[in-house]
Amino acid sequence: MRIVTWNINSVRLRIASLARLAKESDAEVICLQETKCPDEKFPVQAVSEMGYPHQAIRGMKSYNGVAILSRLPLADTNSRDWCNRQDCRHVTATLPSGIELHNFYVPSGGDVPDPDSNDKFAHKLKFLTEVAQWWCGISNPHAKRIMVGDFNVAPLETDVWSHNQLLDVVSHTPIEVQHLDAVRTAHDWCDAVRNFVPATEKLYSWWSYRARDWRVSNRGRRLDHIWVTPPLQKKLTGAKILKDVRDWPKPSDHAPIIVELKT
Repeated sequence: MRIVTWNINSVRLRIASLARLAKESDAEVICLQETKCPDEKFPVQAVSEMGYPHQAIRGMKSYNGVAILSRLPLADTNSRDWCNRQDCRHVTATLPSGIELHNFYVPSGGDVPDPDSNDKFAHKLKFLTEVAQWWCGISNPHAKRIMVGDFNVAPLETDVWSHNQLLDVVSHTPIEVQHLDAVRTAHDWCDAVRNFVPATEKLYSWWSYRARDWRVSNRGRRLDHIWVTPPLQKKLTGAKILKDVRDWPKPSDHAPIIVELKT
């Protein structure tokens, strides 16, 4: 089974790219973040015609939004609100194999890494704290779970183009890394991509729109992730960041990630 996660940065604007991704990746499941589309305007029919008739969506106008698109039937579709906000950052469903799939869009946190002076950064830290506490409460060593999404944190030194220069930049500050690590340890998650790519190797999934040539400058960050619980780690057979998608017409600033596993 192949699972893709992608911050699409508007599903309606990039519907052609989604169709191309679906065809080229041949994924059974595609998870999207930042769909920027209320549920009633989600392109349900167009996505069904791509081969994904089973859909779990949670969206709002202009901001945020998450979706699970599947060739396989989805059960127990649901979503949760975090930090007492209905801002469409989480959707979940169970696959036929019994795998529980969670799709998250973590708040970006604004520009100033100070929770006292920046409400957006405080929200991000609170969001991660609530998610960690929730996983602690339902952690199960036998559970088959996958957590994907734009976590908006690049945890490793090799997940950013310059560790030293980005230590005070939102997405790579020590406090954010600490909070994301608390989420990871809350359920003993395995980083599926780093399961295949050594932690010593530079790896990015996001490149700013501001770069004239993103490949030449290559000032990237790995903000997008796919994690699996221990029972699924031994089922992993491959993982890749689909960098070439960043070159497609009207690109998102994020590249999709694909993971393959036996079920």
